This record gives sequence, C-alpha cells and structure tokens, in this order.
Amino acid sequence: MSRKLKEKSARRLFAESGTVIKRWGRKVTVALIYPNTYYVGMSNLGFQQVYYLLNQREDTICERVFLPDREDMDEYQRTGTQIFSLESQRLLRDFDIIAFSIPFENDYLNALKVLEMGNIPLLASERDENYPLVIAGGVTTFLNPEPMADFIDLFLIGEGEEVVNELIDSFIKNSNGDKKDFLSSVSKLEGAYIPSFYQVTYKENGEIESFLNKIKAPRKLKRRWIRDIDSAPTMSRIFTHDTEFSGMHLVEISRGCGRGCRFCTAGFIYLPPRIRRPEKILESLEAPPLNPPLSKGGTKGGVKVGLVSAAVSDYPFIDSLCVPLIAKGKKVSVSSLRMDSTTDELMDALKDSGHKTMTFAPEAGTERLRNVINKGISEEDILKSVEMAISRGILNAKLYFLIGLPTETDEDIEGIVKLAKRIKKEVLVLTKEAGRIGTITLSINPFIPKPWTPFQWSPMEDVKSLGNKLKYIKESLKKEGNIEVNHENPKDSYLQALLSRGDRRVGGIIRAALETGSWNRGIKESQVDTDFYVYRIRDKGEILPWDFIDHGIEKGYLWKEYERALKGQFTPPCNPPKCHRCGVC
Repeated sequence: MSRKLKEKSARRLFAESGTVIKRWGRKVTVALIYPNTYYVGMSNLGFQQVYYLLNQREDTICERVFLPDREDMDEYQRTGTQIFSLESQRLLRDFDIIAFSIPFENDYLNALKVLEMGNIPLLASERDENYPLVIAGGVTTFLNPEPMADFIDLFLIGEGEEVVNELIDSFIKNSNGDKKDFLSSVSKLEGAYIPSFYQVTYKENGEIESFLNKIKAPRKLKRRWIRDIDSAPTMSRIFTHDTEFSGMHLVEISRGCGRGCRFCTAGFIYLPPRIRRPEKILESLEAPPLNPPLSKGGTKGGVKVGLVSAAVSDYPFIDSLCVPLIAKGKKVSVSSLRMDSTTDELMDALKDSGHKTMTFAPEAGTERLRNVINKGISEEDILKSVEMAISRGILNAKLYFLIGLPTETDEDIEGIVKLAKRIKKEVLVLTKEAGRIGTITLSINPFIPKPWTPFQWSPMEDVKSLGNKLKYIKESLKKEGNIEVNHENPKDSYLQALLSRGDRRVGGIIRAALETGSWNRGIKESQVDTDFYVYRIRDKGEILPWDFIDHGIEKGYLWKEYERALKGQFTPPCNPPKCHRCGVC
C-alpha cells in the first residue's frame, strides 16, 4: 500500500471534526462508499446521515470510502494499491458489507471503478461467500435501480433512516448462513430489492414484456419513508474544509414538496411533504459539535447554517427559524428560493448573513411553458423577487432555466432572452443609486425526463436541436453586459437520460465504458440502441423499467398530470393529509 496515499488519508482525518473511529472486533463492518471524490461526497447530507446512523449502533462499524482524486490515480496504479477506507485504511475485502450511496446516475461508472480498484468482482453472480455483500441506496435506487441490477446484491428502496437499522438487524440474525440464505431472508424486508430474484423478458420491439419474481419475493417493492420526520434530525455530522460547504452546518428543514412541478423527481418520490418543527431544528443545531471549523479565510460573525429543503421559502416557519439563528450570531444560507413565496423576513436574514447572490429557478421563459411544467410563477413574481434582493444590497442573481421541455416553441426560447434582458433593465434602475450593478447569471440545462414524474413518458429533445437553442441564447445575450450564460453539455444530458431511464440491458454499457475507458466507446462496444431509451415516446400501457417500485403514487395520476401538462393546465399544490388525489395519502 502506498505510503503517500496513506499519509494523505491521515491528513484528511486529522482535519475533520465529528469523525467516528471504532475498534474492530465482533462487530458488523460496513464500507460506506460515495462513488465520487471526497470533496463531492462530504458535501452530501444523505451520505453523512447514513454514516451517523450506522455508527450510532454499538454492534456496527461504518467507515467511508471515496473514489480517489484524479491526481492520485497514477499513484494507485504505480504502486498496485487497492482502494481502502478512510478511517482504518482497510481494504474492501475486509468488510462484511459494501454499501454504495448513489444520488446521481452519472456516478454509476465510478461505482464500478471503486469495485475494480478494490479487487471485487463486478457482477453479483461472480461474487461468492468470500466477498462482502454489496448493497446500494440513494435517490437513484428508488427512482430506477435497473441499470445497476447486474452489479448489486441488494438495493434498499427508500429513505435510509427508515430501513438501515432493520437491514443490520437482519444481517446479524442471519450471519451464520450463506449469502443466498441471507438474501432469501432479507427479501421479506419491506424495501429490500434483490435483482437476482426477478426475471425480465423483452418483446421483439425492445419493450419490457414481463417483470416476474422467480422465488417468493414481493411483486411490488414498497418504498420506505419516515413518517415522523422530527424523530430523525438530518444535518452535518462531520466537518471539514475540503468540501463545497466548508464552514457550513447543513440542516434539513423539510422533506418533499407538494408543488408538483412535473419535471421534478423530488416533488413525487418524497411525497407526502413533511415539515420539521423549528424548535426541533434549533435543538438539533445545539448538539455537538457546536462549532464546526470555519471556512478558509474565516466566517466572521459565527457559523453559517445551510437550510436544506426542496423549497426553503415554502417552509411555513421560516421566520421562527431564522430570527433566533441570527440573534445567536449565526448566518443563514439557502441554495435557491421560490419566487412566489420569498418573504421580506427571509430576505432580511439572508442580507444579514452576507449573501451577495440570490438563486432563483424560473425554469422557463414564458408563463405558458411554466404552466406546462406546473411551476406556478408569473413574470411579476420573478421581478418582485429580484427587486427584494437588490433593495437589500444583494446585487447578483443566478437564474436556472430548462430547455427542451415538452411543448416548447421558439417563442419560449426567445422568452428566456427577453426575461434576462428585462431583469437586467430592472437591475440597472434599482442599482443606479448604489453606483454599481451586479451580474445576472443564467444557468441553462437540457430537460431530462425522469422516472416517477408525469414526464416519464416524454422523449428527450435531440442533442443537436438543444445545441442550436443554446447557441441562439448565447448569441442573443453576448453583447449584453453583466449577463453570463452557463450551460450543461447536451451530450452529458443525453447520457444522464440513458442511465436514468434504462433497463438492465444498459448495465452492459456501463461495464463496457469501464473496460474501454470512455462512455462513447462503451456505447459502441455494447451495440445497444441508446436512442431507444432517450428519444422514444412511451405508450400509456407500456411496462416501464421502474414500474415494480411502489411509491404509493398511482400511475394513472401521473398520466393525468402528463395530459394536463400537454394542455397547459396548472394543478394547485397538494395539501396533505386532506388531499388524496395522487394515492400517497
């Protein structure tokens, strides 16, 4: 094992606070893997939550493993070093369980890379009793786990707080049996999906013909979700400078969203919306460690608290939360705000916290298209929010837009350009007295139709067409001062659409990409028609790869929302528990 790599891991551990180090012996050992770099993984609240939950158990040791940094890959290869855990620097083969937390489909390839670097066979069928159990959780697993089905022994469908303890209990209970016996036993656990227990057949046209259980396993896999959200505080547990959120204490204030934006998975797979009580949030923030290390350069005036939610400004007790935090000398940070629910009190708190940029998500350039996607905001809402920020000295605005949305026209693309120019005009008027103006940044991303949304039947727009739209927007705004345009490469969006909407056959592409070192070569090597998954309109009655999962949402409801979208009809937000329209409540 490389001394250089071991020393780097030791330095990272030394720079952390909140790390859990346990003595090995007579405990279940779990290698919790985030299939990306340390910097990215330690920015993920869900990953930290699972680490904390497992290490709360006296009978369990959970250690972290990350994809090595790019600059370290040569050292791994030169020295023949296998990937190892951060806490004890043990190899993957030393653990009882290898547990992947996978929130993004683009990290599927990294997951296989980690197994390869740990000398673990990629295919579940090739791993015998001498290898650890390989499991996976995270958002991707309860959206559509099928592209990774050949590589994972067991998927956990749903929220970790609800299921991880039951999994460990079951593992301990069946620790003396072989792997097959354990999987047979754990298949009775709600939310446990063992791909090898199911068989998929296909029609001549490539569609799924049947999805059948080969043994006594559930026909439908129920998503696990936690009812009492206050019983499981979700917040930063480990603090380090080497992360995007250096010096920030992240805390989840609510989970799920009832707005029903038709492109957004979080608005459906996390239903019903659950709200944490402000007193519980404040109480959790007082728990050790009280003072995480400040960010590089210092954070004057106290620790910054990052409020995490699908829609922070929709949180009904935002004032009851922000006022005491500011009074205690803390600063408040949010990722983005809805433009129709931002309050003066919240904006004041962000001003007092030193915010220089406000992030909003209009998503579409015209109100017609915003009704199609059920965004439910007007141009007046947008301009009012910008004005609220500028009047408090927050002069920079970042605006998120999608292109390639269903029913989109040239007028909708032109609407993005016109809206950006109108916002700039308003900014110029409002900042004239200040003697300086801020920057308007447009972040434009291709629309990707996702499972478990009303647009799951929609195709993605052609990559070339998306490129032309991006070119038009950039050309139209390039002479406008103080407007910047950033965007995702449509080819990357195509890949994400393939991985999020694929079935088990897409697993061959992922493996080929690992072997060839390139997604493009992997696609060619696999000879799979990727356009079949990305550009094709699905029929109402087609069996979708993820149909075996039960989120409680009626498929017919999603179809009705799809039809309403095509007609440009807006659906009001849900109001649980009084609302029963989707089937969850």
